[in-house]
Amino acid sequence: MESALTARDRVGVQDFVLLENHTSEAAFIENLRKRFKENLIYTYIGSVLVSVNPYKDLEIYTKNHMERYRGINFYEVSPHIYAVSDNSYRSMRTERKDQCILISGESGAGKTEASKKILQYYAVTCPASDQVETVKDRLLQSNPVLEAFGNAKTLRNDNSSRFGKYMDIQFDFKGAPVGGHILNYLLEKSRVVHQNHGERNFHIFYQLIEGGEEDLLRRLGLERNPQQYQYLVKGNCPKVSSINDRSDWKVVRKALSVIGFSEDEVEELLNIIASVLHLGNIQYGGEDSGNAYITTDTQIKYLARLLGVDGSVLKEALTHKKIIAKGEELKSPLNLEQASSARDALSKAVYGRTFTWLVNKINVSLAYKNASVIGLLDIYGFEVFQHNSFEQFCINYCNEKLQQLFIELTLKSEQDEYEAEGITWEPVQYFNNKIICDLVEEKFKGIISILDEECLRPGDASDITFLEKLENTVGGHAHLTTHKLTDGKTRKVMGREEFRLLHYAGEVNYNVNGFLDKNNDLLFRNLKEVMCMSDNKILTQCFDRAELKDSRRPETVRTAFSPISPCTTVTQANVVSLPLTSLSLSGRFDEVLIRHQVKYLGLMENLRVRRAGFAYRRHYETFLQRYKSLCPETWPSWQGKLADGVSTLVKHLGYKPEEYKLGRSKIFIRFPKTLFATEDALETRKHSLGERESHVSHAVVVQAWWKGILACRRARRRREAANTIRRFIKGFIYRHNERCPENEYFLDYVRYSFLMKLRRNLPKTVLDKSWPTPPTALIEASERLRKLYMQNMVWGYCKRINPEWKHQLEQKMVASEIFKNKKDNYPQSVPKLFVGTRLNGEEINPKVLQSLGSEKMKYAVPVTKYDRKGYKARPRQLLLTSNSAVIVEEAKLKQRIDYAALKGISVSSLSDGVFVLHVPTEDKKQKGDVVLQSDHIIETLTKVAICADKVNSININQGSITFTMGQGREGIIDFTSGSELLVAKAKNGHLSVTAPRLNSR
Repeated sequence: MESALTARDRVGVQDFVLLENHTSEAAFIENLRKRFKENLIYTYIGSVLVSVNPYKDLEIYTKNHMERYRGINFYEVSPHIYAVSDNSYRSMRTERKDQCILISGESGAGKTEASKKILQYYAVTCPASDQVETVKDRLLQSNPVLEAFGNAKTLRNDNSSRFGKYMDIQFDFKGAPVGGHILNYLLEKSRVVHQNHGERNFHIFYQLIEGGEEDLLRRLGLERNPQQYQYLVKGNCPKVSSINDRSDWKVVRKALSVIGFSEDEVEELLNIIASVLHLGNIQYGGEDSGNAYITTDTQIKYLARLLGVDGSVLKEALTHKKIIAKGEELKSPLNLEQASSARDALSKAVYGRTFTWLVNKINVSLAYKNASVIGLLDIYGFEVFQHNSFEQFCINYCNEKLQQLFIELTLKSEQDEYEAEGITWEPVQYFNNKIICDLVEEKFKGIISILDEECLRPGDASDITFLEKLENTVGGHAHLTTHKLTDGKTRKVMGREEFRLLHYAGEVNYNVNGFLDKNNDLLFRNLKEVMCMSDNKILTQCFDRAELKDSRRPETVRTAFSPISPCTTVTQANVVSLPLTSLSLSGRFDEVLIRHQVKYLGLMENLRVRRAGFAYRRHYETFLQRYKSLCPETWPSWQGKLADGVSTLVKHLGYKPEEYKLGRSKIFIRFPKTLFATEDALETRKHSLGERESHVSHAVVVQAWWKGILACRRARRRREAANTIRRFIKGFIYRHNERCPENEYFLDYVRYSFLMKLRRNLPKTVLDKSWPTPPTALIEASERLRKLYMQNMVWGYCKRINPEWKHQLEQKMVASEIFKNKKDNYPQSVPKLFVGTRLNGEEINPKVLQSLGSEKMKYAVPVTKYDRKGYKARPRQLLLTSNSAVIVEEAKLKQRIDYAALKGISVSSLSDGVFVLHVPTEDKKQKGDVVLQSDHIIETLTKVAICADKVNSININQGSITFTMGQGREGIIDFTSGSELLVAKAKNGHLSVTAPRLNSR
């Protein structure tokens, strides 16, 4: 405040509390105009910030501006959104209390932009780390995503937020932003199916169509033409010159990735957005009986695929409703109007639930516990259109509650300060809009209760019966009237289906058409059942509740606030001649519009409350430091108590008792003229002091000496910076030479940078083979570091392996050594764990176990044996013991092959399970080689190789295998590739094995 006192005549006053004629609305607006003409768009009302949207870029949001407001007293610098941001941040840190910045204003006032500026301020000025930078990115990138799905082009604003948003920015004990949480409410779902002339649907639909890749649109069944979709042409404004949908699409896709959406989640999200467009294109025909039927089967096919539901069930749900009467479920056909309503209700619910899922997903990516918070409330402004419906009723009720809270908090903060300073508080008379809030929300006889009752009662309830009930119940209320109840003059400007509420901001006529349907906002039960059938994750989360969420009442507004530093935004003039124009003319000041907003925002009311006591209050130290030169007893310094110094000063200045009060730590000045007179005296004093001291050379000498020191310091810093740059350039030129004075600084820096980069990007697992590329001078050292680091990770990994897993890995290593790149079905076996046995004790005959005696069985597996006469397939069991492989038929031991006698094992390179155990021909106990088939060929042969110690004796053949059949005869197995597995005797007498090709080698 002090910084602007001397410039008050040129740019008005920076704080409306200092406005001399504070009760004059004209003086208030004139102060806004004067400052606006100088591009000073911010003005205070005490701790409230009023901003005027200039509709042009001003260079007041740079990093330098952020630093200027960082850690500075609220009134030491000119008003700015950064001052409010910093004041809230420091209050949170010093007082350890959660804060909330409230942003309100009309559509187009710049509320969303203000919240962005606050987020950017915290992102730049708060402490940071790698983790914090990630959170900052996600906080900032949440904006374009929420704007794409929650903002739309309206008549007043090309990027109007069509939902209320309360965001908690979470800070850790160091003051760094570490998380956040977003609460959304009052999404304008009706915009999905209908838009006023000159308005658009939500941005995301146009972004997808204009910016989506060709293959993406093809998968979604969409055309690159918004005119093709019924939900996008209601406003007859699919394209806007100030909006680049294609560019915005790229921003949103990148933001989704930064926030943490996977590709599958993005695809599912876009499937739902596309499904809403297809729902809008569903057309109905009417039968002679009046029943509706769907005439666009193509849309049903797209919807069934995109939503993952049964098309016939969806089709029936969109043309029929279910009625449960006396425990029986009946299906009733819908007429054309009912079917269209069902389609639109489904579209709104799908989009609304998807938006909620989207916000929850963002919250998961920002989640952090046990943090201090600064809340940002960005809400719809008060809305008064030519036609106002249920949406405007909810929004304006929300603003009524906001105004009630706003005035209460203003009064409370004033009262608390006076009490803390020991100043008597004088009660302030003001309009209490509780009477309006009660009219809307009071139980049993408020408008909402009447609306709920009319929605739930049996019989023919309608919007008109609701209006009649309003007239009968609250018709005598001073703030409500209807066409029927009003006088003749007002009746001429009110419709028969309207009621009028006298809000704190003025009169608004609401048309009741659609009130009951919008209040219910329910889907038919069978529609919900269809959607619950979907396997789509987003839809499953959207429709997993038994009832639709009731979003009509802004409950969060009642509970979302901690101690508040409010920021009220007022829009600049919007001078237009055509109702379709949405852009304001920059630099124009529309006094009529400004006056309207000053009224509905209650700014004069707020100023009156602030000025009811004292216009100016400052800590003794601040006041004395600024004005001490005006009193001989306090100049050049005051040695006693600060309160005594201030008392001495004001008495010397001639303050009258009614002009000021002294509190415990502050002086309170009642009238701005008193302060301005003091400020004028200070300006005169400065000139006299300057003239007197001009004859004294000591100050000049000291000043020159100090300036010289500062200049030397600046020169030294510049010289050092230049030398550093010079060394870098020279080092880069000589970087390939041996180490020398010209390149040593550069090489050291490169090495240091590599090591720091390596520290941040070390592999996390033994399977991760990535490693930063080293500079030439560190190639050898980098390789040694890599080997040492990998050895250390392998050692640590091995140390953590339990015995069971170690045994599993040992078997897998043997399998890899034998079969990798040799047998076709080996890759399919890699992810499957080997088991201890494929047959349990009950599946092996007890006689067999008895025959084995003390031999310990290590593995058992069912196999198929092909006999030597005709290759007939016989079911057998292969048992591996400590000493031998045993082939069993039910209770008989058909053949025992000692491992010592096992000559080798043959198997094909294809995906079949056939293998041959070769035995010596001279061994009379054996009948020849054994041909077997196993469904677990890799596991079985690995077990045999380990048990028999025959890892190097397994031969993998291509084409055919020759084996001994006994009595000197030989047999041949031929292997070929085919479409399916087939084992049979061929005409040439060979055993023919056909196996499918699984992997190409």
